[in-house]
Amino acid sequence: MSGKIKWGVIGSGGIARRRTIPEGILKAGNAELSLVFDVDEKANAEVAKETGAREVHSAEVLLDSNVDAVYIATPAYLHHDQVRICAQAGKHVLCEKPLGMTIPEAEEMIESCRTAHVKLGCAFMMRFVAQHVEALKLINDGKIGKPTYARAQLSCWYPPMDGAWRQDPATGGGGSLMDMGGHCIDLLEMFFGPVSKVSCFVNNTIHDYESEDSATAMLFFENGALATVDTFFCIPDASSKNVLELYGSQGSILAKGTIGQGPAGEMVAFLEDQGKDYDAQQTRDQDKGIVIAPEPVNTYQAEIEEFSQAIIDDRETVISADLGLRSQKVLAACYESAASGRAVKVE
Repeated sequence: MSGKIKWGVIGSGGIARRRTIPEGILKAGNAELSLVFDVDEKANAEVAKETGAREVHSAEVLLDSNVDAVYIATPAYLHHDQVRICAQAGKHVLCEKPLGMTIPEAEEMIESCRTAHVKLGCAFMMRFVAQHVEALKLINDGKIGKPTYARAQLSCWYPPMDGAWRQDPATGGGGSLMDMGGHCIDLLEMFFGPVSKVSCFVNNTIHDYESEDSATAMLFFENGALATVDTFFCIPDASSKNVLELYGSQGSILAKGTIGQGPAGEMVAFLEDQGKDYDAQQTRDQDKGIVIAPEPVNTYQAEIEEFSQAIIDDRETVISADLGLRSQKVLAACYESAASGRAVKVE
């Protein structure tokens, strides 16, 4: 396939309207927006007017068109069925996370797309943050030594709202852990490799809706490293710096603001020489940090361009559905741990 990939959007409101359409599909060099659909017809009409796309009034009409790929940005409980009908229509699919509501749902979605010979991707756009890419290079090059500990934080203020599907586990699959923890866990596995065991707590600390507004998870990696993930719907936006901390036997990479919807934040690496002797004074010289500030990349544009190019080149995408399934397995183990009060292995 050559030229530009024609995209349709199911769920044109929300994140699609705020970010993925204007920053991703419309700006991607190898993509173009064709059709948009949302159950909120007023919002859908507004998106169509804003973007020049054609509005349609059902997913079936969209799938009966000549679009090559579909971006699904609907509530999580709809993903399973919508991905399957896209696959049956022969359309490639980029689906927002969580991929499904459960591990079996995610597995069925993957199998449906495999059987139909179409690509299925999971929208982990934070993998494309330029600073995250540079941090991964440092880790892979052994610059921080053997990984030892990491922390990923993503929080916001999300008060009770009528119809907010993330606040009901029946429609969102979970609260702050499912919605934001998925991104954090995916990033930490990108940096440190597979998680083998988890221990987790969830709570409704401030808000009284059905989904959790607070979650912390301890991760144990196959390589022996540890990590914590903290995600809250009850911390004011400006009060949470969305930190990322990556430690190893020879240094660290510390950041704030790189986790989130923006293209960049602040990141500094503190690297040590091998075989350093014990320092009884435990001297800490903060002036020796290496600022990591590559040219910022719009993560939504990078995400759409990568998936579109995978279709054009007929290759596996770097944000494959396997990442979505992996995320589902780690999250399921976290919720099991929170319910049982014990550590749980990730299968």
